[in-house]
Amino acid sequence: MTSSPAARMDESKLSLEARELLSMRDDVFDHWEASVRAEIKGAAELIGPALTDNLPSLYENLAEAISPGIARQTATENSTAAMAHGSERARLTCFGPHEVLREYQLFRDAIREVSRSHKVAWPDAVWAAISRSVEIASCEALEEYAATHERTRRKVAAALSHDMRAPLSVMKNGAQLVCLTDDSALARRSAEKICRHADRLESMMCDLLDALTVLREETPPLILSNFDMLDLASDVAHQFSDGDGGPFLVVGDSVEGHWCAPAMRRALENLVSNALKHGTAGEVQITTRERRGRLSLSVHNHGRPIPESKRERIFGYLNRHQGDGVLGWGIGLSFVRSVAESHGGSAEVDSSAAAGTTFTIEVPVDCRPFVKHATKCAQSAI
Repeated sequence: MTSSPAARMDESKLSLEARELLSMRDDVFDHWEASVRAEIKGAAELIGPALTDNLPSLYENLAEAISPGIARQTATENSTAAMAHGSERARLTCFGPHEVLREYQLFRDAIREVSRSHKVAWPDAVWAAISRSVEIASCEALEEYAATHERTRRKVAAALSHDMRAPLSVMKNGAQLVCLTDDSALARRSAEKICRHADRLESMMCDLLDALTVLREETPPLILSNFDMLDLASDVAHQFSDGDGGPFLVVGDSVEGHWCAPAMRRALENLVSNALKHGTAGEVQITTRERRGRLSLSVHNHGRPIPESKRERIFGYLNRHQGDGVLGWGIGLSFVRSVAESHGGSAEVDSSAAAGTTFTIEVPVDCRPFVKHATKCAQSAI
């Protein structure tokens, strides 16, 4: 188990235009962020990491898409990055679909404006590839944005509908008792109970109506602490190595931030376990990186790629994916996504025959502003 600054992307295979694109990344995002804050309602109130979201991941994919030597035709091919972005926008912002579309347009415009200031001259084919990638990404983000709202509405509506049965049952029993008794005092107590539960039911119905237009999902309580994610990643790798699960390579940056250590540990353990279960014999790589205030925690393995039709579905609860003869991914990846989302982030997968499979958790380095229900803990629980 070693540490190095290695990253997933093999920059030696990138075209000149792709290297130029990467060299002006910070300028592009600064320009884009300023434009979004100026034009899109609600963006001005968002903290930087929440606004940037996982677009840096899409940006790197874009560099690969304009490199003939890399088998990625568009920035979204083999990746759920755009869908993860749309999900975060639905859950964590007040953006509507028009705002989501507009931010992608501004993203494309920022690349063009900054390229002019850097005086780079790219052929029309490169610009066509960039535009096509951004258009596809915006469509995928919008589709997942709508799907996230629908999942939220269904989940909350189902829960509230189920809970409504309790006060209805009490009211029904109370009404039957009033009809049967000649005891005025007992009838009065039953009527008072009916009124109390009717008020409760009315409140629940208001919650149900709110759920039909809810913009954010409720998240479970988290125990937050300050720790270095690279230490946690190394500890998890060591834990699996002791069980003859290796070899492992832990690479990347020392990233100190505020997260729920038990939850992040369980999520990482799920990803490592899946990598060992579904990957071919070989190294499993855990990478920690910080990009513009966000932690990128990824687990990579080689092996048969996840089919495109199943990439997004594998995050679903009780979805059981059959891969390499191994039945799995019933609830583990659903938990991984839940942990990422509860920290104000998202989970994504990038899978192809050439590059292998990489699951990535993208969350703010300091998740405290994005967590609704949290308990602070002075000591980490790594």
